[in-house]
Amino acid sequence: MKRILIIGAGLSSSTLIEYLLENSLTYKWEVTVCDMSLELAERKIKGHPSGIAEKFDIYDDAVRVEKISKADIVISMLPARLHYLVAKTCVQHGKNMVTASYVSDFIKEYHEEAKTRGILLLNEIGVDPGIDHMSAMKVINRIQNEGGKLTAFRSYTGGLVAPKYDNNPWNYKFTWNPRNVVLAGQGTAQHIVNGKYKYIPYHKLFRRTTRLEVLNYGEFEAYPNRDSLKYREVYGLNDIPTMVRGTLRRPGYCKTWDVFVQLGVTDDTYTLENSENMTYREFINTFLKFQPDKTVEEKLADYVDIDLESTTMYRLRWLGIFQNKRIGLKNATPAQILQQLLEEKWALEKDDKDMIVMQHQFEYELNGVKKRITSSMVVEGKDTVHTAMSITVGLPVAIATKLILNGEINESGVMIPIEPHIYEPIMKELEDYGIKFVEEEEVI
Repeated sequence: MKRILIIGAGLSSSTLIEYLLENSLTYKWEVTVCDMSLELAERKIKGHPSGIAEKFDIYDDAVRVEKISKADIVISMLPARLHYLVAKTCVQHGKNMVTASYVSDFIKEYHEEAKTRGILLLNEIGVDPGIDHMSAMKVINRIQNEGGKLTAFRSYTGGLVAPKYDNNPWNYKFTWNPRNVVLAGQGTAQHIVNGKYKYIPYHKLFRRTTRLEVLNYGEFEAYPNRDSLKYREVYGLNDIPTMVRGTLRRPGYCKTWDVFVQLGVTDDTYTLENSENMTYREFINTFLKFQPDKTVEEKLADYVDIDLESTTMYRLRWLGIFQNKRIGLKNATPAQILQQLLEEKWALEKDDKDMIVMQHQFEYELNGVKKRITSSMVVEGKDTVHTAMSITVGLPVAIATKLILNGEINESGVMIPIEPHIYEPIMKELEDYGIKFVEEEEVI
C-alpha cells in the first residue's frame, strides 16, 4: 500500500482529496490529511475508509519528520512560505513532493541534493501556475515542431465569480486567499513588448490595463503580473519580442481598485494607532487632507480625480468605506483593515459558484505567413466547496501524484510541468473533468 501525505486542508484542497480518495481502492492508497484543524481534516475525508485525518503543526520538527518519513509521497498545500520546511524534510528522508505553488528561492536550493538522492520536487502544478504552463507549452511545442517562430505570447488568468452569481458592482467575489488579492501587484511589473522592456511601478499598475474577450463570457480587463520576463527562459522563448502575463478582472474593477492604491490603504508595512476604535469613514479620512469644509466623499473624489456620481464612486460607496462602522481590529495595518471590509462584502454566498478564466494568445510566423492562435478556457465551480479554484488547483496536483506513484513520472530535482511527457497525460485527463481549451486561429 502506498501512503500519501497531504499537509494542509484549506480551500484549494477539497477536489484534490476527493480525487485521491476516490482512486484509493483502485491503486491501494492510504491518504492521510493533516491540518492545524483536526475538524477541518476530518470534514475533508468524510469518513472514507482509505482516509486518515490528523492534527499537524508544521513547525513541530519531530512530528514533521515522523509523518513525512512514513509517507511514499507528500503533497504540500500549505501557504507558499512554508513549503521549504516540507521540501527540506522530504529530501532528507527520500520522499517525493508535489505542490501547486511557485518555485521559491528556498526550494531551488534543494535541486542538486534532490537530484543526487533521486527525489522529485514537482512545483507549479496547480492552475496558475500549472495549467497555464502545461496548456501554453502544448501549443508552443506544436508551433515550433511545425517550423513556426513565436513572435508574441500573452497569457491571462483570473479567478472570478460565475456570471449567474455576479451580483455586485465590482463584479468580483473572493475565490481564494483574500490577503493575496489585497496585496496583489505590489512591486514592479516587468514585461517586453516588440523588443522593448516595460516596467510598471505599483502606483501605475492598475491604470495600464488591456481589454479582451473570452469565448462567450464577454469582456475582461487584464493588468500585468509582477514578472513576465523570467518565463522567456522557462518556456524556451529567450528571443521572443513580446511576452506578457496578466491577471483578469471584469471592466471597471482596476480603475476602482486604483483608488485604494493611490490612497495607500493596501499598505501592509505599518500599523495604525487606535485602529480598533476607528470607523471605516475615519480610516479613509486619515489618508486625506484636512479640509473641514468638505465631506470625506468630496475630498476623496478630488484627490483621485473622479466624479462624485461616477460608477467608480458608486462601487466605493457600496463597499462601505464611508460608513460610520467601528473597525474593531487592534494594531491593524491599512491592508488588514481593507481586507476585513472586503471579506464582508465580497464573500461567496452559500449558493454561489466561481469560475476560472484563462486565455493565451500566440503570434507566430510560419512559411512567411503571420498567424495568431487564441486558446481559452473557462471552468465554473460546482459549489462553495468544490469551487473552480479547488478543481483547477487540486486536479493537476492529484493527477501528477498518481503518475509519480505509478512510475510514469520518474525525474528528480526541482521541476515544473513543462515537459511533454508530464503535461500531456495530465492535460488529457483534465479534459475528462471539463477542463479543456478552445482554440481559434487566424491570419494577421
